[in-house]
Amino acid sequence: MPAEWEPHERTLVCWPARAEIWGDLRRQAELDHAELVRAVARFEPVTVIARPEDVQRAADLCGEVQVLAIPIDDSWVRDSGPIVVTGGGRRVARDFRFNAWGEKFHPYDDDARLVDRWAREVGMERRSVDLVLEGGAITVDGAGTLVTTEQCLLHPNRNPRATRRRIEAVLEDALGVREVVWVPYGLELDDDTDGHVDNVAAFIRPGLVLLQGCDDPSEPDHERLAVDRRCLSGHVDARGEPLEVVEIPVLPFAEIGGERRPVPYLNLYQCNGGVLVPVCGHPADDEVLDQLRGVFEGREVVPVPGAVLALGGGGPHCVTQQIPVP
Repeated sequence: MPAEWEPHERTLVCWPARAEIWGDLRRQAELDHAELVRAVARFEPVTVIARPEDVQRAADLCGEVQVLAIPIDDSWVRDSGPIVVTGGGRRVARDFRFNAWGEKFHPYDDDARLVDRWAREVGMERRSVDLVLEGGAITVDGAGTLVTTEQCLLHPNRNPRATRRRIEAVLEDALGVREVVWVPYGLELDDDTDGHVDNVAAFIRPGLVLLQGCDDPSEPDHERLAVDRRCLSGHVDARGEPLEVVEIPVLPFAEIGGERRPVPYLNLYQCNGGVLVPVCGHPADDEVLDQLRGVFEGREVVPVPGAVLALGGGGPHCVTQQIPVP
């Protein structure tokens, strides 16, 4: 599995579909998805996947991008979409089992069939993998190392009969990794995904992990993310080198739709020449964006709206999935 910063052929985005998630903010969710799509399209081609009845609206709002009519239940293509692996000039779409984050949302039949339908549409080889896994549960460095959370991948609502070693073996075989690094926690309020790693950690090059911190001692995430930092710092990767950790110290929260939701800067998306970062009007936004510009040298750091996506259960990384070049 190539690292996220390696060259993409395009990015996939799913259009908002499950109305009950967004409630009165459905239209704003569509506008924010469209803004995200247009931001990615500055750097690389984008394919928007939408229910047949939503194709025209998605096309109207997103501009000059490809829109595919494929039935979907939800809009989190990072989790339900293909994980494409490469090698020898070939690409294969890995199709892990999808159970709507531990049977939390129904129906999910169309999302469970998304990889198969998309692969047939574009003519890409597909291979199923007998493991429940969402793409937001992992981050890879493209050099054999994968980071995930115990909170999610060892949760009994995913693979209750699979041992840790069995999960590692499947990941190693399906994604070509040699070292699986486990951290204990995702975010404390991340009930929807049971602690996806893409809210708290992201490889930005081999040996270097960006980590979400929380500088407010009154928040449960203050200690949880400190534990993750201790687990990652110095852990040896697949190359035999110790990992370096760069921490983003502020974890923003937003009041949206009557709920208090975290809007982690770490739910960012690395595309060709750009990095899309969720913001919500927090006083630290400008400072953190400047810090990220220093980390992502040579890439343009682009802020995008994060609060409504967070209410729905995700962020820019959750609603995107990269398709690497062969």
